Amino acid sequence: MKSEKLYQLIWMSRPLMQAAESCVENGLSGTGITVRMRAVLEILRAQGNLSVPEIAAKLDIKRQYVQLMVNETLSAGFTMQCPNPRHVRSPLLALTERGSALIDEVIAREMKLMQVVSEEFSEDEIATALKVVLSVTAQLKAQKDNQP
Repeated sequence: MKSEKLYQLIWMSRPLMQAAESCVENGLSGTGITVRMRAVLEILRAQGNLSVPEIAAKLDIKRQYVQLMVNETLSAGFTMQCPNPRHVRSPLLALTERGSALIDEVIAREMKLMQVVSEEFSEDEIATALKVVLSVTAQLKAQKDNQP
């Protein structure tokens, strides 16, 4: 029974992500930011200047795909390239003032939505759910790495 509930939780992650992405997309209307661009801006906001390979590692997606995402943010003027003292051929990406202001505004709107959604749950319930999702993710990644 316990494993069946966990299985259901894992498979509910797709509809959860689709619903979240839909809300994010709606919230981006009129900003000039796509969901892909938002991911790059959010990582840079949280982590500071990063190279494309570092962004790819943080997002856990392929570097080539992140390069496309980054190119969009550069073209839109939301990010800029800076010299990377650790790697001459892999510049760091930084938020421009415009990109920083826009992602701050987007996240502030999203946090208002999260306040509404979170009213149904206690802090302990949310903390437990987060703990379970983080643990299951780590264990499944470890299992994948251990398979031949």
